[in-house]
Amino acid sequence: MVCFRCLFCFISKIPLNVLVSVPQVCFYCFVLFPHRMNAKRFMLKLRKKFIPPVLSVLTVIILLLLSVKYIYIPEFLGPTSAPADVVQSFVKHNISCKAIYDMDPVEVGKSLIIRRKTVVEDKDESLIDFTENCPVFRKTRGYDDLCVSEEEKIFPIAYSLVVHKNAWMVERLLRAVYSPNNVYCIHYDQKSSAQFTAAMEGLSRCLPNVFVSSKREAVFYASISRLKADLNCLSDLLTSEVKWKYVINLCGQDFPLKSNMELVSELRGLKGSSMLETSRPSELKKQRFLYHYELQDASFEYKKLPVKTQQAKSLPPHNIEMFIGNAYFVLSREFIQFMNSSAVVRDFLAWSEDTYSPDEHFWATLVRLPGVPGEVPRSQPDITDLMSKTRLVKWQYLEENLYPPCSGQHVRSICIFGAAELHWLLNYGHWFANKFDPKVDPILLQCLEDKLEEKQKLFQKGTTLTCPKG
Repeated sequence: MVCFRCLFCFISKIPLNVLVSVPQVCFYCFVLFPHRMNAKRFMLKLRKKFIPPVLSVLTVIILLLLSVKYIYIPEFLGPTSAPADVVQSFVKHNISCKAIYDMDPVEVGKSLIIRRKTVVEDKDESLIDFTENCPVFRKTRGYDDLCVSEEEKIFPIAYSLVVHKNAWMVERLLRAVYSPNNVYCIHYDQKSSAQFTAAMEGLSRCLPNVFVSSKREAVFYASISRLKADLNCLSDLLTSEVKWKYVINLCGQDFPLKSNMELVSELRGLKGSSMLETSRPSELKKQRFLYHYELQDASFEYKKLPVKTQQAKSLPPHNIEMFIGNAYFVLSREFIQFMNSSAVVRDFLAWSEDTYSPDEHFWATLVRLPGVPGEVPRSQPDITDLMSKTRLVKWQYLEENLYPPCSGQHVRSICIFGAAELHWLLNYGHWFANKFDPKVDPILLQCLEDKLEEKQKLFQKGTTLTCPKG
C-alpha cells in the first residue's frame, strides 16, 4: 500500500524527514527516491512490487486531483450587489475544516493541492470599492449579524492594530476579533500606499467602533517609530467613550485563536494583571540598549535600519532594571492610564529613543516597575513567549524541539502557518498567533474563521444575547 504521508511529501515538496522517518517509509518513497536504497535491493523490490504500488499511487493521485477539480467550485458569499471584483475576495473552498482539524490525510492532501494551484490576489482597490457602500459591506461580511452576551457587554476590549499593507488581510483580522461592544484603533504606516490608506479609512467609516489613529508614524523596522505607533493608538483609546477593560495590540499578519467570548473569559481571569513576555536580557540582547543607535538608509525592503555606534549610552533613568520581551502585550486600562501620566515612563521613553527595537524592552521593563497596576514582580522568574499567551510564533531553529515542523513556508526564520497546523494552533493555549498569509495557505485562514465562529456560538449558547434588530 501507498502511505499518504509520502504522497503528501511529494505533492507539497516537503522533505521526507519532516513527515516520515526512514525505517517507516513505504515502497512508494523508494520508487520516488531510489538513491535512498541500495541498488541491488531496489531491483529485487522492483521486480516483485513495482506494478501494484505504482498503480495504487496513480489511482490515489487521480482521485485527489479529480476531487480537487470538483471541490474547487468557488462558493461566492454575499449579495450580488457587491462589486464584481469584491466577490473574488470571498471565494470559499469546499473543504471540510472538521476533517482538516482532525488531520484526515485525504482532506489535508486536498488542501495541499489547493494551496499549490490557487493564486490569491486580493487588491486593496476592491476593498475601497466595497466600503463605498457601507450597508452592503457590513451585511456581506456579517458585521450586522453579531450578537453580544451580557458578559461581553460589561467587559469590552480595546485593540491597537499597527498595519502597513494587504488591506484584505487586515479586514479579515478585524472581522475575526470584531464585536460591536469593543473598540478598535487602526494605525497605518505613513509610507503605506494611497490605496491601502484609503481602504483603512473605508473600514473606519463603515464601522462605528473602528477609527484611524489621530497621529501616524512612518514606521521603520526596529526603530522607536514602531513603539510610537502603538502609543498613538493607546492615547486615542483612552479618550474613547468605550470604557474598555484590557487592550491588545496586533499587526497585519496576526490572527486570533480564541473567540471574543473566550477572550473575555480569559481576560477576566487575569484580575487586573498583565499578560506579556518579560525576561532578563542575555549579554547579546543588552547590546541593544548599551549603545546609541542611529537610523540609517538601508538598501533592501526595510529602507532604514537602526545601526549601532560606538557611543555608549547612559544608564536607564530612575534606576530602572531592564527586561526584554516582544512588541506584543495584553495590558489593563489601569496600566495604560498610569503609563500615560507617569514622569518615570516619559523619561524611560525618551531614553529608549536611540536604542535598537525599543518595543522589545519597553513593555517588558515597565510591567516590572514596582507598584505599577498589574505588576510582574522583579523577583518573579522569566516569562517567555511560550509561557505568555499573547502571541504564538514558530521559529524555524526551534522546530522539532519545542514544536512540530512548519507546514507552510518560512520567512526570515518565522513560519507562515499551513493548514496542517490548525489542530496544533487551536490547542496550544495561546490567544493569538503570527504569521498568516492567504497567499501561502488560504485553507488555514478559512478554517480558522469557521472554527472561531463555531466556538463563539458554542460559548454564547445558553446566555442572554443582544442581537441586531431584524
